[in-house]
Order: sequence, then structure tokens, then C-alpha cells
Amino acid sequence: MYKIRIFDRNKITVLTAEKGARLSDVLSNGGFFVDMPCGGNGKCEKCTLTVNGKKERACRHIINTDITVILPEQNTSVSDSGCIHASKKPENMCLALDIGTTTLALALVSPESGEAVRTLVCANSQRTAGADIMARIEYCRKSGVEKLQAAVINDINRLTGLLNLKVPMPLYVAGNTTMLHIFFGIDCSSLGTAPYTPVFLEPKTVSGESLGLKGVSRVLSLPCISAFAGADITAGLSYAALPENKKFNLLVDLGTNAEIALFNNSYALCTSAAAGPCFEGASICCGMSAVEGAVYSYRDGRARVIGGGTAKGICATGLIDIAAFLLEKGIVDESGYMQCEKYEIDRDVYITQGDIRQYQLAKSAVFSAICVLVDRSVARFDDIETVYVSGGFSEGFNAESAVKTGLFPNEFTNKTLPAGNSSLNGVIKYIREDGKLPEFIEKTKYADLSADPLFSTAFIKNMSFRQK
Repeated sequence: MYKIRIFDRNKITVLTAEKGARLSDVLSNGGFFVDMPCGGNGKCEKCTLTVNGKKERACRHIINTDITVILPEQNTSVSDSGCIHASKKPENMCLALDIGTTTLALALVSPESGEAVRTLVCANSQRTAGADIMARIEYCRKSGVEKLQAAVINDINRLTGLLNLKVPMPLYVAGNTTMLHIFFGIDCSSLGTAPYTPVFLEPKTVSGESLGLKGVSRVLSLPCISAFAGADITAGLSYAALPENKKFNLLVDLGTNAEIALFNNSYALCTSAAAGPCFEGASICCGMSAVEGAVYSYRDGRARVIGGGTAKGICATGLIDIAAFLLEKGIVDESGYMQCEKYEIDRDVYITQGDIRQYQLAKSAVFSAICVLVDRSVARFDDIETVYVSGGFSEGFNAESAVKTGLFPNEFTNKTLPAGNSSLNGVIKYIREDGKLPEFIEKTKYADLSADPLFSTAFIKNMSFRQK
């Protein structure tokens, strides 16, 4: 047996491992988060850490001696989620939670005012099994749901621990259908193969103790819509305002699975576009979530960083701006070809040709999905009154960059509004309105893009950066 000395910020932990063990497995089994969006296949390099003074990938490092490991800093931070924050701490409080595929967002909330006292965000430790939903489903199929459930429960307990709760309180939760299955410890394997049948869609109420949650009296989840339109879309639709003059509004949640909904006061059609982990930074060389240190804006060759400090990576809104800048300067052409091997944004932060290709796939999936929803509703882009953009640091979203790169059509240039974390904000609204949802949500229909020939045709057409 070999000793593994682990430095995690100011704490030292010693684990033991057998010869031939993989470092990522040892760390994960020891309760440490290892970011492996590629599922441990050695492709993404996101699990890089320091082993005996050298940079190593945890998923590739095989133990054959005693080692000292220095873990990278985990991103648990106060979030700019778009919540209205209370000026003082009320007596009656509860918790609101959004379980995202990449990140978790937890808010301490006043039910009466609908104000958040504090909001925290951390990485979803399930990323050790892969960045996207299908990777999580496949993991559960092969290894069961228990380990991934334990990972998310530990994340939530870490966040509630930071809140120093004095008494147990209710927790209201939303997330996509797969995330909620795993959260409740329910096998989600059926969501991975046709006909993609969920075990449940209805809201659930259980005790916090039954899930191993600390500081939680009971758990109440919002209802899902379909296998690939979960309670996060239900919450987002509840949060977004309805249009006027018989027009439509559009909600676009730029996450690992880009979830999109077209709606008015009597009709809603939603879908989920497999944009991949691009918008969460997992498939981008210097990509990261929208936390401190992320480049969230890039205008006139100048990077703006969340928190104002040194750039550590690039989040979704920064990536969109950078792609638009490179197009404008001719560094990237309409086909997506990039003239240089990599373009430096800041010291040790850069964009590569591969990153541009990943963005092309993601933006084409989103734009093509919007085209399908508009076509199926017999609406036009001009009929859409407001486009709500949700996702990490959506306050930094630049509609002009989105249009220039083909993520959005030209008609959306002056119609976009940031919705922050629309899922979390929708949960808070659900709490404030005593569990009531708008009536039109019950009539929401789901558009299956995999069976739609229009999506396939549009996806190929929209891959280029050529202005439509």
C-alpha cells in the first residue's frame, strides 16, 4: 500500500492506495472532487493537478509509489444568479436549489418576500462520470445510481454547511429529469434508450433525512414536462414574463443541454438541443463555469473577468464574444477555419481551433432548435417579443455577438433580456406563490428534435458563420 498525501487548500489528508490504482479513482473514493468531463478518457485535461511537483492528469496517473498531491482550488462562490437579495435576514426561511448538470445553485430564501438572503454555487461532483447527461445515464446503467446520488448529496451538504443553518428547513428543488432521478436515487437508465421513458415526472415530497441531507426537514421537487424537459424548464417558464399583444416569448437556457421554450399565455412548446458541454466550458481548452476568474466578456480585444482579478478561463458569454471578435478581425473565417494554432486572450488563457469547432456545433444546435420551434408553432421570428437568456452569468450576454456568430437570428438583436439562473429564480417564485404554477405550463408540449428532418437539415446549414 502506498501513501497519498493530499493538500486541499489549508487541509492535509492522507489516503492509501494499492499499486496500479488510478489516482482519480483514489481521490473520488476518498471524497475529493475530480473534474473529469470526458469521463476519465484522458481527453479534456480538466483533471490536471500537481503530483510530486509536476502537472499530471489524475485520470492517467497510475500509482506505483508514495505521492504528494496538490488539488486545484474548488469553485464554491457567491453567485450572481439574478435573484433579488434581501437587505436583512428574515426569521422564516427555506431553501431553493437548482441541480444543473455542471453546477449546483442553492439559495436561502424568504418565502414571503421572494428574496434570497444568500446564494451559493458549486461544481456538480457528478462530473467525474462525464460532462453530459448521456454520460451520467450510461454510468448509472453500468454502475448503479448510488455513487452519483451520494456525490450530489455531498455537494448539497457542503453548501448548506456554509450557510450555518440553525434549524432544519424545507428544500424546494428543480433540475432536468435525469438530475432529479439521480437526486432521489432512482435508476435513470430508461432515459438512455428509446423510447426514453422516465420513471416519474410528477412532483415529489420526501424527508431530508431519507436522502441523507443535513439541515433539511423535507424536500419538494417541481414537476417535469418530459424525459428531456425537466423541472428546470417548468421553473424557468414560471419565472419568465408572458408576452403582450398575442405575441410569443422565448426562453433559452444555455447549459450542457440547451433547453428552449417558445410560449405565450395559452401555449408552450419546448425542446432540448444537444449543445454538448461547450457552454459550461467542459469541451473548451480553457473553458470553465461562470465563477470568479472566468472571462465573461471580450470587447475590442479586452477581456473582462468575473471578480475583476486574473483570468483563469473562459465561460459561455466570454466564448460567444471571443468568437464574434475573431470573426470580425478575420482570424476565423465563415467556415470556422482559424488562421493560427491558438489565440491568446490573457496569460495562459487562449482559444484554439478545436474550441471554435465546438462552438460551431453548439451554436448550430441552439439556432436550429429555435428554427424548429418557430416552424412548429407557425410563428415567425418577428412574432417573438422577448428572448430570455438563462445560464451562467447571463448578465454578460451580448446579443450582437450571438447574432454575429449565428447563435441567434438577426431579429433577436434588440430583444434579449438576461434571466440569470431562470431555474433557481423560478423555484424561488414557486416558493413565494405557495406552490402555484401558471396554467399554461400544464399544456406544454415537447418537440423531439431527433425525429425532426427540419432540425437535421438546419443543423448542417447553420454550422458555418455565414450570416443568414
